[in-house]
Amino acid sequence: MDLATLKWHYAQPFISLWKVSREQIDHYGHANNVVYVSQLEMTAWAHSNHLGLSIEQYHALDRGMAISRHEISYLGPAYLGEEIACATWIVECDHKLKLSRQFQFIRPSDGLTLLTARTDFVCIALSSGKPKRMPAEFANIYGQATIAVAVT
Repeated sequence: MDLATLKWHYAQPFISLWKVSREQIDHYGHANNVVYVSQLEMTAWAHSNHLGLSIEQYHALDRGMAISRHEISYLGPAYLGEEIACATWIVECDHKLKLSRQFQFIRPSDGLTLLTARTDFVCIALSSGKPKRMPAEFANIYGQATIAVAVT
């Protein structure tokens, strides 16, 4: 299946795949909600790496994008062995201190959206943990990757 043809909320998603493993299953028989949060992080990092920003560059610049807020809607369960398409988009970047990502996880086998989320980030100095202006590399790369989102 061509993952790009799934019913994404926005055009041109960055997509990574997640296969639900046995250790991710909780006592209800589906992927635990904490696993979804971990997958948000992995998807965001995969996208940042794809854009050309690695953890090594973060350390060299003494900057990082720290989560300030998650807003998550769990819409359906994921089960053992299922493959889930995890998409992200950068929907806001102020080129100074903040950026926001939107996420959507779809089960390709039936096209069901299992999760939507928004994560807000603030740029920090890794050495102190305090908010610090984005370096030009962050502002340029994340800024150029930001999609236009219609306000509803």
